[in-house]
Amino acid sequence: MQKFSDKIEYILEYGGEKRAIFQLIISGLSLLISLGKPSFLPFDTAWIAILFCGCPIILEAALKLITEFDIRADVLVSIALIASIAIGEIFAAGEVAFIMQLGSLLEEFTVSKARAGIEKLVHLTPQTARVLRNGMEEIIPAENVQTKEMVRVLPGETIPVDGIILSGQSSVNQAVLTGESLPVDKTIGDEVYSGTVNQFGSLEIQATKVGEDSSIQRMIHLVQSADAGKAKIVRLADRWATWIVITALTAAVLTWLISGELIRAVTILVVFCPCSLVLATPTAIMAAIGNATRHGFLVREGDALERLSSISKITFDKTGTLTCGTPQVVAARSLSSEYSDTDLYALAAAAEQYSEHPLGKAIVEGYKNKINDTLFSAEHFQMIPGEGIIATVKERSVLAGNTKLLSSHHIEISSGVNLEMEELLSHGCTLIYIAINHCFTGYIALSDTVRQESAGVIDGLKKLQVQPVLLTGDNEKAASFIGNQLAIDDIHAHCLPEDKLKWIASYQKQQENVCMIGDGINDAPALKKADVGIAMGGIGSDIAIDAADIAIIDDKIEQLPHLIALSRRMMLVIKCNLTFSMGLNFVAILLAITGMINPIMGALIHNTGSVLVIINAFLLLHYKN
Repeated sequence: MQKFSDKIEYILEYGGEKRAIFQLIISGLSLLISLGKPSFLPFDTAWIAILFCGCPIILEAALKLITEFDIRADVLVSIALIASIAIGEIFAAGEVAFIMQLGSLLEEFTVSKARAGIEKLVHLTPQTARVLRNGMEEIIPAENVQTKEMVRVLPGETIPVDGIILSGQSSVNQAVLTGESLPVDKTIGDEVYSGTVNQFGSLEIQATKVGEDSSIQRMIHLVQSADAGKAKIVRLADRWATWIVITALTAAVLTWLISGELIRAVTILVVFCPCSLVLATPTAIMAAIGNATRHGFLVREGDALERLSSISKITFDKTGTLTCGTPQVVAARSLSSEYSDTDLYALAAAAEQYSEHPLGKAIVEGYKNKINDTLFSAEHFQMIPGEGIIATVKERSVLAGNTKLLSSHHIEISSGVNLEMEELLSHGCTLIYIAINHCFTGYIALSDTVRQESAGVIDGLKKLQVQPVLLTGDNEKAASFIGNQLAIDDIHAHCLPEDKLKWIASYQKQQENVCMIGDGINDAPALKKADVGIAMGGIGSDIAIDAADIAIIDDKIEQLPHLIALSRRMMLVIKCNLTFSMGLNFVAILLAITGMINPIMGALIHNTGSVLVIINAFLLLHYKN
């Protein structure tokens, strides 16, 4: 029976949306022709609407009823269609079938198929690994690496396992796991994770977690499992289908028995058909989606706005969401009377011009954009992975890097200067220390700056009674600094993907509906787990966008309060439409029982109600918060 069911469903779905639209157009034209009742045609053209729109409804309703005993609104529609045809009311049958199929098509437009993006995440998993066995390097499939084996990772390669560095030092881009905008310096004894990228030096790693236990595989499983339990749109008419069918049949049979007029019973079945109920939700959602698109949001899941209307907490990733996502120079300080701040900046930018490190590139870009687009020439450039760079500029030796670089060259920083720099570090800045001719000369501070619109967005959310939460992979100081700037009280730092997932789950256990906004691959599980996931569409990773229900097309978050207000307005419109639809049905049923209307009049009343529902819904297109 199940195989037969699958075949029928395939037949019904074959051809897709284009075929459905074509059939609706032909059916609509056939009803218009039927209404004019041209005498030269050998048959009533309303039969075309019944064939294209009615037969699929009857077939699918019968299939669900027989195979699954699933009583849906389509069961009542099928009974009304068959009864109308039986007493010769062909136009009424065609019109009801047309309106029901129109509602179904609108629902198809608003309900997207799930796009988890798992395939893209799987592509991030390293396929091979360089394993050191008996002093020789072998390239083997990454899943065949055993724990405690030695793995070599060259510059630019993705780390295939979780492990501990036994030899070498480098900078590792961990954005795939933590979302941090800056690479992290790693040396002997530090832990590294699968899926992250080794940027500069060669590393030899002892594997601690391999295969399914590795970080990248755990994140894939998180994304796969986090979507479970998300509600999908269910037609109100289908929720109440059993009672609608029982009530309609009871009313029709009693009216027939009491009045003795079959046409009254058929009219009751026709007006009981939940056409406007079917249209109430999808038309409002379509209009709201159109409004959201005009304000820079791409709604990928049909019921996302329905879920968004009830959120009470909104969790933000920091980097690339509330902040710009790229390091920028915020201060250049010379501590020597021999060099001004600008001189220090110029020498550091010249020394960094051949660097591939993101911080070095940020110093060069900052100098070119703000000071001078021409750099001094640099010679004898040397990059020391995990420490910094050394170069000769204008016959001066310039060192730019971290404290390890200064220590290895026996350059000391005075305690008084340390206090000054501690304040910048507490604000979430990263410091590049500059030494000229082997004397500590000053520093350049870089920071991921807050977006201009972020403060207004947080304020707007609070006015809507939505509490903002910050979930970030950065350290406490950087997280607190950004949180305090934006007046966010609920802050959680050092969050790996599973940590973000746990925080969202804990809020949901407290009966909070949670929306998550993020941009990185590391945010994908949280975007799936949240009641609503919103991804940054421009700078965000493809995997984050695929995991989300909504994407911000141009990465401008200032319209976020409007989106939430729009979702709430949409639900109000849906409730108004449903109330109106049920009221209209009630009046039409009374008229049908008393014999004041016939099936055609009943279908026209339904048609009028459906048009009014559509008009009210599409007013959402012009809604402004």
